[in-house]
Amino acid sequence: MKGVDLRLFEGEVVAIVGPNGAGKTTLLNTISGLTTVHGGEIRFAGERITGWPAYRISRRGISHCPEGRRIFQRLTVEENLVAGYIPGRGKSFAELREEAFALFPILPERRTSLASSLSGGQQQMLAVARSLMAQPQLLLLDEPSLGLAPRIVNQILEIVLKLAESGISIVLVEQNVNFALEICDYAYVFENGFATMSGPGTKLQADPQLREAYLPKV
Repeated sequence: MKGVDLRLFEGEVVAIVGPNGAGKTTLLNTISGLTTVHGGEIRFAGERITGWPAYRISRRGISHCPEGRRIFQRLTVEENLVAGYIPGRGKSFAELREEAFALFPILPERRTSLASSLSGGQQQMLAVARSLMAQPQLLLLDEPSLGLAPRIVNQILEIVLKLAESGISIVLVEQNVNFALEICDYAYVFENGFATMSGPGTKLQADPQLREAYLPKV
C-alpha cells in the first residue's frame, strides 16, 4: 500500500471497498499489528501505535474480526467468548457475555455447542461477539457478509449500525459494495494498494464510475 491517508472518528463507520488484491485486508492487518509497517505511521486516540505488537494493540482498544471468521472450531460458543476476553479493561466477562447474547440472541441457545456445529451465519455472529469481548473502541471487520444468505447479511448490517450507535468506531472491509456503502459514513475505494476514490457512502453510490465498476446492473 502507498499513499493511504485514512481517518476515522468515534462512532463512525468507514468502509474500504475494491477488487480482490487491492490491499483491503492488508490495511486491516497493518492497523492490528499483523503486518510490518515500512513507512508512514498509524495513530490511535492521539497515540502513535506504529510497529506495536498485535497483543498490545488489542489491549489498547482495537479488535480485529478477520475474514473467514477464524473462530476456534473445537471450542464451544462460550469458550470462544472466553478466549476473546481481556481482563482489566472495565466490564467483567459475565457482563460482556450478556451484552453479546443480547446482540446475538442465537448464541445463548448454542452456548454449550461446538463452534463447528454452527451455521455460517451463526459462526460470523460468534466471530463478531468474540471480538467485542475485548471491549474495543475500534472494531476492524473483514468481509462480514462473505458467503452469507441475504437475510443474515441484513442482520449483520443492523448489528454494525447498533455498534456504531453505541460509540464503537468501525472499519469495514467489504466486496459487497452495496452493503458497505449503504451503512458507512465514509468510504474509500482501493485499487492496487492505492486509495483511488473516497467520499460519503451515499455520494459514492451515485458515482457513475463506481457504479459501472462495482455495483450490479438493475
